[in-house]
Amino acid sequence: MTRMIFVNLPVADLAASMAFYEGLGFSNNPHFTDETAACMVWSEAIHVMLLTHGKWRSFTSRPIPPTTASEVMLALALDDRDAVDAMNAAAAAHGGQGDINPAQDLGFMYSRALADPDGHVWEAFWMDPAAVPAG
Repeated sequence: MTRMIFVNLPVADLAASMAFYEGLGFSNNPHFTDETAACMVWSEAIHVMLLTHGKWRSFTSRPIPPTTASEVMLALALDDRDAVDAMNAAAAAHGGQGDINPAQDLGFMYSRALADPDGHVWEAFWMDPAAVPAG
């Protein structure tokens, strides 16, 4: 079986969150989507489960962090610097927030952090493949 990751996120407005992630380039898997949850697919190995607060609470009694908190920063590797800029702009255009931290340009790596409508933090980044050490 292929190793996969399913990132589970509590969301206040499922429809708005689905629209946000579709705006970033995720697609919806309707087989795992209903009125309480939506499976948003980034790649064959990476899926984001958007869970209504009620659904989230059926899995854990731990509190849902406020939108101003950063419980984790999830990073997505993109093809180039322009794709990083485009994702950041798409976040702002689809109900999220772009550039929640200063952009980082290290020459061989470029990143910009954004937040979804519920404050979940994502970092879009590009790294020059030639800068990655061999082996």
